[in-house]
Amino acid sequence: MPATEMSQVDPAAGVVPAPRPAAPWRVASLQPLEDMRLRVTFGDGTTGEVRMKGFLESPAVAGTVFEPLRQAEFFRQARIELGAVAWPNGADLAPDAMYDAIRARGVWVVDG
Repeated sequence: MPATEMSQVDPAAGVVPAPRPAAPWRVASLQPLEDMRLRVTFGDGTTGEVRMKGFLESPAVAGTVFEPLRQAEFFRQARIELGAVAWPNGADLAPDAMYDAIRARGVWVVDG
């Protein structure tokens, strides 16, 4: 019986680069601030502020997925999920609308 040759495994084949957002409006970094505000930076380096206080204090938010964000501790749990700002309960913000407003004015005031 002939000797069996061992095939060599290419270790580089299993290396997958970290995904890098291609769309400029994808959120790349996020910092929750006081007074229901967020500091965001997008994939292209655009940076600005999101102001949510008026929206979160409006009666229209009662009973919605956004209501828990009224609590400062929960609001600070904002994180980035697939290039969007999101919270553990499923609430999220539209990154493209946020990007457009911040590019135009440096701030996005979320209204209901």
